[in-house]
Amino acid sequence: MADPARPSALAPAIDRLGWSSRLSLTSRILAVNILPLLFLGGGIFYLDTYRTQLLNERYKLARIEAQITAEALAGASRTRQEALLVQIGKEQRMRLRMFDAEGLLWADSFALDEPSFQLDQPGDEPPGERFARWLDRALDTIVSAEPVTDYIEPESQRADAWPEVVRARDEGVSQITLYDWLDGTPVITAAAPVGLNGATLLTTRNAVDITESVRAARSTLGLAVLLVLVASILLSLFLARTIVAPIRLLSSAAAKVRQGRDREVEVPRLPNRRDEIGTLARSVSDMTSALRHRIDAVDSFAADVAHEIKNPLASLRSAMESLPRVEDPELRNQLLAVATHDVRRIDRLVSEISDASRIDAEMSRAKRERIDMTQLIKAIVGSRETRAENADHQIEITSRGHAAIVTGVAPRLERVIENLLDNAVSFSPVDAPILVDISNDGDCVAITVCDAGPGIPEDEREKVFERFHSVRPEAESFGNHSGLGLAIARAIAEAHDGRLIAESRPDGADGAFMRFEMPAAR
Repeated sequence: MADPARPSALAPAIDRLGWSSRLSLTSRILAVNILPLLFLGGGIFYLDTYRTQLLNERYKLARIEAQITAEALAGASRTRQEALLVQIGKEQRMRLRMFDAEGLLWADSFALDEPSFQLDQPGDEPPGERFARWLDRALDTIVSAEPVTDYIEPESQRADAWPEVVRARDEGVSQITLYDWLDGTPVITAAAPVGLNGATLLTTRNAVDITESVRAARSTLGLAVLLVLVASILLSLFLARTIVAPIRLLSSAAAKVRQGRDREVEVPRLPNRRDEIGTLARSVSDMTSALRHRIDAVDSFAADVAHEIKNPLASLRSAMESLPRVEDPELRNQLLAVATHDVRRIDRLVSEISDASRIDAEMSRAKRERIDMTQLIKAIVGSRETRAENADHQIEITSRGHAAIVTGVAPRLERVIENLLDNAVSFSPVDAPILVDISNDGDCVAITVCDAGPGIPEDEREKVFERFHSVRPEAESFGNHSGLGLAIARAIAEAHDGRLIAESRPDGADGAFMRFEMPAAR
């Protein structure tokens, strides 16, 4: 059996949890459930890519619109050009401006007719819009978005006030520029040459729909993540409560048991829980009960030991103190005999007590083997005959059923049989045989020892297995038995997953009937 002080192979793997070993169980559960949601929430930042794609598409559209409009204006009269500027501006919600070859503004769709759109002033927007604008800027800062030039209407009405118009005039190709309005919406301008006379067209569009689309997607995703995050936190806390609360309860009860503050501390068994926590609670409760029973047994055993040894020590002390004052040789011999008897009694007690206290430890370390109980009992009876320990009693052995093969520790099983035979020899008359029956029904090996003595009263049949409980025949000398024999025999039987009980004789005659049962070897 493995040494309990030595860590198992699994223990290092469990202990090596890294940084997580410093976190509470509740924190770990929250982290496991929240981290994936935080990664999902990080998708909000990647909406910047979505915004960039929309802007790229709008750049292409603005370039195409500027080029088509410039081609339409190139062959038209001035009146027709003004009409086209107004019509296209209203239909496409743009502002169109025409600059002549000298760079002067000679046509503006907003001046020719009512403006097709109006740039919102930040001071007029509701709190929600202000928060959305603040969030836009915060996210742009986090993702390190490239800064965009603020859109400001130049005071000059000349073409050189617009860098994109200057480039279009110089390079002869369309130019696109992105600006940022005060409310965070993009303003896209496109400059394109008109014909070959040096005129230039400038279109301006406030792409509010892009900002609204990105904000809507961000709000939807953010709201979904927020709801799932709240639900996950609540479920994680509930899960942590169902796990951590009973574990803390068990830990507190175990600490009280360890400190011995309250003898009646009840370790909760959590009978309504059918999961691993409930199994753990019941296991800890059973372990605590077994530990208390073992402690009580040790305390009781220690008290009984002190009591049993105290009597012969007192007798020995009295004899030794009286011996120097006694002159009569015969009385001195009697005192020496008493002292010798008490010394032997103490020696026997110490040996039996030592044997009884080592049973559990020895059984846990001993190697078990297959044993034929019939052969073992016959060998024990033969050895006792040789040593004259049967006291002229006839011991009859019968065997029934399958071969009585068990798995156990031979010296300990021999001790059980020896104790049962000693008990039977002590009580049975010489002229009555002691019957030993061995049977095996395939599942259980049963060994019974039956004598013809006075028997055991029904109310005493459990007490005879208690330590230091001894009811001896009147003819037997006092102190020849410690009262531990049957207690040791039962402890060995239970260590072999068996049992040892006292019953009345099946035939109704007087006498003790001891039944020793063990699982049959497979």
